Amino acid sequence: MFIDVYGDTLCAMVSAAALASTGHEVVLHVSEHGVANSLNGDSFTLREPGLADLMAEQKRAGRLSLAGLDELPGERCTVLWLALSPDGLEQAHRLLGSLPGTIDAQFLVVNQSTFPVGSTEALQQTLWNRPGTDAQHGAVVSIPDLLTEGAALSGFIRAEHWLVGADLPWAIGLVGEILRPFNRRRDAIMQMRPREAEFTKLAINGMLATRLSFMNDMANLADSLDVDIERVRQGMGADGRIGEAYLYPGCGFGGLSFSRDVMSLASTLQHSGLQAQLIEEVLQINERQKESLFRKLWQHYDNQLTGRKVAIWGAAFKPESSRIDNAPALKLITALWAQGVEVHVHDPRALPALQEWAGERDDLILHDDPYEAAAGADALMLVTEWKSYWSPDFKRLHAEMKEPLLLDGRNVWDPAFVKGSGFVYYGIGRR
Repeated sequence: MFIDVYGDTLCAMVSAAALASTGHEVVLHVSEHGVANSLNGDSFTLREPGLADLMAEQKRAGRLSLAGLDELPGERCTVLWLALSPDGLEQAHRLLGSLPGTIDAQFLVVNQSTFPVGSTEALQQTLWNRPGTDAQHGAVVSIPDLLTEGAALSGFIRAEHWLVGADLPWAIGLVGEILRPFNRRRDAIMQMRPREAEFTKLAINGMLATRLSFMNDMANLADSLDVDIERVRQGMGADGRIGEAYLYPGCGFGGLSFSRDVMSLASTLQHSGLQAQLIEEVLQINERQKESLFRKLWQHYDNQLTGRKVAIWGAAFKPESSRIDNAPALKLITALWAQGVEVHVHDPRALPALQEWAGERDDLILHDDPYEAAAGADALMLVTEWKSYWSPDFKRLHAEMKEPLLLDGRNVWDPAFVKGSGFVYYGIGRR
């Protein structure tokens, strides 16, 4: 098939590369400064495992090409794939309204963008009501973006499940054909109405955020009860009714898509006339949790933080990402600055984004080496659980830090071992 994919998003690039790899001829439409354009210079700034190699391979094979985000699809296009950013809904309507009246009766539009619930149905009306046509040709279906940054390509190629929101039988069959190479182990396609698929995506992330915030509340309670939350977590996860996923307490969650989905769910509930009490409380708990390490530091030094040096390991909102959207580190750094603290940060990938966010400041020093960041520090805070932080040289840390104080925002270190190495240790609900 001839597929035109629109969007500067990770979802757009993954979808384009994966679809091209199965034999489709794909045109990826991106903006002039879109990340995908950096492939033309043999430098790809988005570090998503396997994606750059697959995109370059498909370009060399002639199955993947790039075009402008404002360009209409070519005459041979049979599938229009929308993977735009959440603020691209108007652009999606303009694009569908600009399609020629001569499109095939079974022209398919796939909406993979995270738009408000009901957007796919509205796009369907735009497609049918565009000027110059008197036939209801084409269908718009919803396939919500369920990809996880850091494992996006594998998540598309070996998806656990696909949510497909479609009403017309021919559209359901065509989607099944497109996804067939990624749907061989078992039938992972779950068909429903378009708005049901859109709402399911929001509900999934709402549930995951609720589990995380619940565990953070339990971890804070464990601190006051002299209970080790790790044993509690294992006991809860062993119950088949609960399971182990998303039960790890920490210093809050971030991420542009995840946070937006939860806020969108709260907004949807409010606009429907229902009170979004639970989701709003989830968001509030998460924002409070982002300052949990700061509060522990504040109490340890009896409110005397001015002039101190604090090292932070990890600024990205999650491992294997260079993004800092809504990252806990941002709120933590801001709180430290407000107390006159000099902040030293190491992160394997997110330092450029952090520099852009902060600008030039004397109280923020970025380091390429984690031990240099910790040298002479009054405390070291682990905020993002990069694997390279799990087993550091504790003897070297102890020797180079001014004060042997570790604050583990992801509970990746063993408290007994760290304390045995001469450190004062604070985790999230750990003893």
